[in-house]
Amino acid sequence: MSDKELRRYSRVVVDGVEHAPSRAMLRAVGFKEDDFARPQVGIASTWSMVTPCNMHIDELARQAASGADIAGAKAVIFNTITVSDGISMGTPGMRYSLVSREVIADSIETVAGAQGFDGLVTIGGCDKNMPACVMAMARLNRPSVFVYGGTIKPGIKRRDIVSVFEAVGAFAGGKISAAELDEVEKTAIPGPGSCGGMYTANTMASAIEALGLSLANSSAQEAVSPNKIADCQRAGAAVVNLLKENIRPSDILTKEAFENAITVVIALGGSTNAVLHLLAIAYEAGVDLTLEDFSRIGARVPVLADVKPSGQYLMSELIGIGGIQPLMKRLLQKGLLHGECLTVTGRTVADNLADVEDYPPGQDIVRSFSNPVKPDSHLVILRGNLAPEGAVAKISGKEGLVFKGVARIFHAEEEALQAILDGKIKAGDVVVVRYEGPKGGPGMREMLSPTSAIMGKGLGKDVALITDGRFSGGSHGFVVGHVAPEAAVGGPIALLEDGDSIVIDAAKKTIDVDIPATELERRRKAWVRPESNVIRGLLAKYRAEVQSASSGAVTVAPDW
Repeated sequence: MSDKELRRYSRVVVDGVEHAPSRAMLRAVGFKEDDFARPQVGIASTWSMVTPCNMHIDELARQAASGADIAGAKAVIFNTITVSDGISMGTPGMRYSLVSREVIADSIETVAGAQGFDGLVTIGGCDKNMPACVMAMARLNRPSVFVYGGTIKPGIKRRDIVSVFEAVGAFAGGKISAAELDEVEKTAIPGPGSCGGMYTANTMASAIEALGLSLANSSAQEAVSPNKIADCQRAGAAVVNLLKENIRPSDILTKEAFENAITVVIALGGSTNAVLHLLAIAYEAGVDLTLEDFSRIGARVPVLADVKPSGQYLMSELIGIGGIQPLMKRLLQKGLLHGECLTVTGRTVADNLADVEDYPPGQDIVRSFSNPVKPDSHLVILRGNLAPEGAVAKISGKEGLVFKGVARIFHAEEEALQAILDGKIKAGDVVVVRYEGPKGGPGMREMLSPTSAIMGKGLGKDVALITDGRFSGGSHGFVVGHVAPEAAVGGPIALLEDGDSIVIDAAKKTIDVDIPATELERRRKAWVRPESNVIRGLLAKYRAEVQSASSGAVTVAPDW
């Protein structure tokens, strides 16, 4: 490939007499004379001290930049924002979490588009900045590699952030003392890295690797480790190779690649948020992905990894036996992966896995196909008169497959949480948390606090929770989220009343309220949308543009 082709975007910014002012400014930030003849690689860093997930990413960005520079490019590091789900959980601030996905994608697109970067390395470490990085890569369609910031090391007694949330419920239920809660709080988070189970961060890292946008095992490395440093350096070099080969995200993000990602997420027992984020990434890539694809693939793919939150093991322990590459090889050999899909290595999935060794004998973290954790997907797409557009349930099987109960209605997460902590929720109740959807929140908050309180109270098998909001990857129990249409647009969940009988059947994939259609219609005619105190700013703009959870809660600007 010629020099001009390698520098397809940056030469427009720096070549020629007329761009002397641009070169003058770039000299001030460290460009040398020969740097102007090199392709420019933007290094999108999500470094921030607002969360342990991202506190180390500044160093990772420097390593990626070094890899790109050594390979013959000129790397330029820039930052974008992040917010912490774990810190904002259960507060009004959590409304900004999903919104931040769009802000981050927009900001990466903005900088790369304005500066004329020829390629990108994006580095994410927390739930929303990871899909956001990939959404921006898909939009820009320039040679790109995603790097995962890595998982956190386990806390004392194998604790993690979910241990703290569940300890709050245990304390409220009188199962532990205040001193014991304090001890859990102080020992659960030992340093940098993303939450340690197969929660949303580790799930999305695995999904992105399965998509082909990360190097091998980028998803399965601890945040503070020599492997993660080397991963970043290789990523910088890999982008330069992608530039030379002219391999772009559009060459990688095919329908088959998304099917690979869904397959890996299911086999790992991953987060419900993967449904939302993969739909959004597919939208940006122009790939037709729907909820039906999750159902279709879920019918033939088993859950194989016995990992938290529903299972026993942490991500660090999965890393210890080889990460997700041996799992992917098993899936490929079983005919469950598309081996022909291209990846950022410049090789196919099958090529990348050819020399991967199987897990060591005797390990029980990843089970065999003959002894799965669950024979089909734990991510169950439900439909019925309560969710005509679909809902996403996370059913491990440990809770049972059918739940029949009585609705207990709450118009905000905080109200539901307080009722659970106060002992007002009993066995047989279906906690309904509504007006928390993409538009209703606005922002579609996660319900980790109430689901953890239910588990901490020992009610995980006896109480269900449904919401038009969503769940943390750390949530488990009989939970159903993403109910669509949401309450704020008059969806059936808005019409429920205390005492209504609700039936959730994961086997039949249905979710219904047991009342006549005529009664639902009567309530629909009487329904009035509650007023919102969000009238300006980012949340108001988001509410105006965001679409249904069933399409990934993407934002679409109205036609001008």
